[in-house]
Order: sequence, then C-alpha cells, then structure tokens
Amino acid sequence: MTGKAAQDDALIEHANQSIAVGSKSFAAASKLFDERTRRGAVMLYAWCRHCDDVIDGQEAGHDAVSISREEAERRLAHLKAQTRAVYNGEALDDPAFAAFRQVVLAHQIPEQHALEHLAGFEMDVLERRYLSLDDTLQYCYHVAGVVGLMMARVMGARDEPTLDRACDLGLAFQLTNIARDIIPDAAVGRCYLPEQWLEELGVPRDQVADIHHRPAIAVLGQRLVELAEPYYASAQAGLAALPWRSAWAVATAAAVYRQIGMKVLEAGEHAWDERISTSKAEKIGAVSIGLWRALTSRFARWPARSAQLWQRPRPSCAADHRASPATAPSDAP
Repeated sequence: MTGKAAQDDALIEHANQSIAVGSKSFAAASKLFDERTRRGAVMLYAWCRHCDDVIDGQEAGHDAVSISREEAERRLAHLKAQTRAVYNGEALDDPAFAAFRQVVLAHQIPEQHALEHLAGFEMDVLERRYLSLDDTLQYCYHVAGVVGLMMARVMGARDEPTLDRACDLGLAFQLTNIARDIIPDAAVGRCYLPEQWLEELGVPRDQVADIHHRPAIAVLGQRLVELAEPYYASAQAGLAALPWRSAWAVATAAAVYRQIGMKVLEAGEHAWDERISTSKAEKIGAVSIGLWRALTSRFARWPARSAQLWQRPRPSCAADHRASPATAPSDAP
C-alpha cells in the first residue's frame, strides 16, 4: 500500500469512527449511499463534528465541559485558520481538516459555505440572543442548513432549486434538535427559542429549565416541531433530483429525525425527562420508509417551493470562485 493510500485509509477510518460515535442516526442512513458518496458524506460529517466538539469542549457530541469565552474564541480562530488553510493549499494539523480538503477537492465545496458553518459556532461563542423566529432560523441555517448545501454537493447537486430543498432539510433537522434539547441547552446557558415566544408565555429566558415553566416549554417545543413540518415536506420534493441511492439515504435520515420530533410532540411536558432517540427497530423501519419515498418521488408532481419558507442567502460570485483549493501538500493525520 502506498503512503497516499494508507493516509487516505486513515482519514476515512477516522471519519467512520466519528460518525459511529457522534450520530447513530446519520451513521445508519449513510450506509445507503454508494461508496464514493458515502466517503464524501462521512468525511464532511467528521469535519462538522470536529468543529462542534472543539467549540463545546466535548468528544463526539458527548461529555461537554465548560470552557471560558476567551478559550472558545481562541479555538474558533484556530478553526477558521485551518479552514482557510484547506482552501489555500497550506499544511494542516488535524485529520478532520485533511479529510475535509479531500471533500472540497472532490465535490467543489465553496469556501463561503465552510465559513458560514463556522459562523454558527461563533454565534454560540459570542452567546448571541435570538429575539425573533427569524433570528432562530438564521442560527439553524448556519449550523445545519449550510451543511445540507454541502452534503447536496457531495451527492452531485448543483442547481439552486435542489440546493434550496437540501437547506430546508437542514433547517428541519435543527428545529427538531432544538425542540429535543430545550432543557439540556438551558442547563448550559444556551437558549435558541425566540425570546418573543418566551415573553408571550411569560417564561424568563434564564428560567427555561425551571420545572414550573414546563407546561409553557412543552407548548414551545410543540411549536418548533410543527414549524419543522413544512421544511421536511419541502425537502422531500428535492429527492427526485438526487441519485436514487442518495435519495434513499436522505429520505431515511429525514424519517428518523422527524420521528424524534413526533416523540417530542407526544411526550408533552415529559419530553425532557430523558433524551429522546430512536430505537434500532425504528431506524430499520425508517430505512423502508426512506426507500418508498425515494422511489415514489420519481413519479410525484411536486409544487414549487413555498415563498413562506425561510430563504437562504445566495452565494456571491466571488465566493463561487473559491470552490476549489490550491494544490495541497501531503497532510499527515
């Protein structure tokens, strides 16, 4: 085995371990991709997971530890520098970034998308407050919607309407995540609920986790889950534009995440007694649902995307020119 092949194997192994520990839901769905797409998808996931872990002081999405704002800002600056190094062809010091460079080269991921994703982590570092629903959706775009855009490129999508639908799925995922994690987030000082909603129901922002406010929080959790529904529906309309195995994987992931939202809805005030997840049997069921939706999407007539949905920012022409990094040196994991 050549040194380059061994390095590539090490990078994909690192990515596979990251997804296996960090997201069992996505790990299950990713097995449905063809080999080339799966490779790009898991390596992109590994980069996203790494950036999130670095900012939150955690490992694979678990066991977060408190870090100072100064330390968080230092870490964010390093993530930005390494991301720019990916596009400038400079040496990298982490396997997650070496893997990301391979994804960027293979699938022409624009630098603007990568930096937009890091901007979502910056919102956490700067402890941004979300006054309106639009503010919350902006956060959802940066931490998940733009990941949908990058994943869609890995699957071969380039046209704007399909990218819109991919972004919608990311928004739906993040709205579901916020609903599921309202109380755990509040416990570490984070709140992504629009403050206008909290004021409407008389919940002080610093008392979201208080058990006395649980009935009101259940109402807001339900509101988030219901808000995600048109985004899930919009995303389904984009399946027909994807290769069928990619459509199958995406539809499966959507079925798993949407089921989490439905469980939040059904649990009401008890939705945060323990972390909601899906069982192995439910994931297997989602694979069947995903297959059916992927196949039937080819024959359905889909309406135009609703103008009522949140609209992602459009990339600038200058940003498009930064889709391919310079020739890169060899990077050791």
